[in-house]
Amino acid sequence: MKEQIYMLVKLQGIEAEAGNIKSTLNDAHRELETLDAGLVEFERTIEEQESIIEELKKKYRDHESDTRINIDREKKTQAKLGSVKTNREYLSLLKEIEEEKAKNSKIEDKMIEYLDRMDEIEKIVAKKKDEYVQISHSAMNEKEKIKQESEQGRIKLSKLDEDREKVSRMIDPELLKKYLIIKKQNPGSLAVVPVKNALCHGCHVNLPPQLYNELFLGDSLKFCPNCQRIIYLKES
Repeated sequence: MKEQIYMLVKLQGIEAEAGNIKSTLNDAHRELETLDAGLVEFERTIEEQESIIEELKKKYRDHESDTRINIDREKKTQAKLGSVKTNREYLSLLKEIEEEKAKNSKIEDKMIEYLDRMDEIEKIVAKKKDEYVQISHSAMNEKEKIKQESEQGRIKLSKLDEDREKVSRMIDPELLKKYLIIKKQNPGSLAVVPVKNALCHGCHVNLPPQLYNELFLGDSLKFCPNCQRIIYLKES
């Protein structure tokens, strides 16, 4: 029985190591997703800024078209000045010309504003693109490192699975069944725990003297009366 218990301990150790590797692989997967998400977010930010630039360019072109139309109107109005017959008509045409000039002045101010804004955003985009190149290169190196470590972890996990199968076959089926039941009842915790100086290392409660003495015999399966885990005597 003592040897069977130690085989359980060995199985438990293999499963714990495999669990740690699986956790590491999951962390690596999340890290890869985070790196990819960071790059996508960076690309989205650049695209948004470039979209703003395109919208400003469109507005600039529209205003440019409006300016040409207003200039044409102003020229036509200017041409009419030579043919007016009354002072009232002359003053009316002058007023139209001034209104067209005022409109163009406002439009030109807006166009300058668009140009300044485009220049500002283009500088931001250029800087972001430089940063993206650096971040992308760094992320690529980090991803390659993570992938290599993950591959090593999967190879080791495959070996541990083989070891688990091998050790499981060396354990009495009924004992293995009890182990699996206790393991299911204590998720994330040990099913087989050592006892030292009459203290259960699973729940840290002292065992009854008789039970502790029986552990030294090692001729039968023992359970902690408090936490119900399988217990064994830890050698000094």
